[in-house]
Amino acid sequence: MAVPKRKTSRSNTRHRRAQWKATAPRLVPITLNGREMLVPQNLVPAYRRGLLEPGTP
Repeated sequence: MAVPKRKTSRSNTRHRRAQWKATAPRLVPITLNGREMLVPQNLVPAYRRGLLEPGTP
């Protein structure tokens, strides 16, 4: 396992950690059972095949 040669400053550590942000999923409108709903783009095929219920994320 890699071991750092010297301590990373608090400023550098916090600056690096600030870049790790979760992005909100892209929601796209689809029509299921006559209702239009917003679902994450990567889950659209699963909703269309019926693998996911419309009430669950």
